[in-house]
Amino acid sequence: MAETLFETGMATRRSVLGDAHVDAATARKTAFDEDFQTFITQGAWGSVWSRPGLSKRERSMLTLALLAALGHEEEFAMHVRATANTGATAEDIKELLLHVAVYAGVPAANGAFRIARQELARREEAGQ
Repeated sequence: MAETLFETGMATRRSVLGDAHVDAATARKTAFDEDFQTFITQGAWGSVWSRPGLSKRERSMLTLALLAALGHEEEFAMHVRATANTGATAEDIKELLLHVAVYAGVPAANGAFRIARQELARREEAGQ
């Protein structure tokens, strides 16, 4: 039997964000946001992140650049943490943020550099 878009999305979501993050998000799910959680699992993770055209590392870097450019700090931090699973390195993050500075503005990159430094330091302290 073919895997559903939701199942594909959940597997990809877990492989990128980690079981602990996905389990916590699932545990917080309510009747109010259940449809939204299904939407992002199917749409973002099952449809886009699961496509074969780009590697998880490449998708991770694109996601980080977009989140930094748009000033979505909480999501940016989450995706910096996810680089432990996607293969994007601290050097990759530095380079993509330099691109953000040129194309989206220094303030966006400045804030993202601060968040990336914090998240990467936490990961290093945890020995990951």
